[in-house]
Amino acid sequence: MPDVTGPASAGPSACRRVRLPRTTAAVPLARALVRTALGEIEPAAAGRPDRDTAELLTAELVANAVEHTSGDGPIELVVEVLAAPGGCQIEVHDPDPARPGEPLCPDPGVEVDPWQEHGRGLLLIRALSSDCGHRPTARGKAVWFTLPRVPLQRRRSRT
Repeated sequence: MPDVTGPASAGPSACRRVRLPRTTAAVPLARALVRTALGEIEPAAAGRPDRDTAELLTAELVANAVEHTSGDGPIELVVEVLAAPGGCQIEVHDPDPARPGEPLCPDPGVEVDPWQEHGRGLLLIRALSSDCGHRPTARGKAVWFTLPRVPLQRRRSRT
C-alpha cells in the first residue's frame, strides 16, 4: 500500500506526496493518485488541468524511474495543484542521481517501428507538457512536468 502524505488543501496550492514501490505496480497506483488529486478540483474551477494528459505523462515518468534507475528504496510521486495561474506540476523522485535520457526526436531518415515499446516517453512529456525538466535532490533526482489549466470552454464533458 502506498504511503500518502499531505491531502489536498484549500490553500494557494494543494500538494500530495506518495511513496511507491520501485516495481511496475507503481504505474497504475501513480495514475490513480493523479486522477484522484485532479478530480478533487471543482469541475468549474479555472485552474483544472487535463487529467488524461496528466495520467499519461505521470505513467511515463514512473515507468522510467522503475525501469531505468538504480539505487535502493522507493520512488516518490509529488502532485501539486497550482492555484495561480492554475494547472499542476508533477514530479517523480528516485534514488539515482544520473540524469534522465534526452528527449530526442527520431531521425527522419530512419523508419520508426510502430510496435516498439520503448523510446518515446520523454518525447511525449516534452511534447504534451507546458514545461519539463529534472534537478538533483539530496537523495537522487526529481524529474518533473507542468500542465497548464484548461479553459472551461475547451474541456470535454465527462459522464
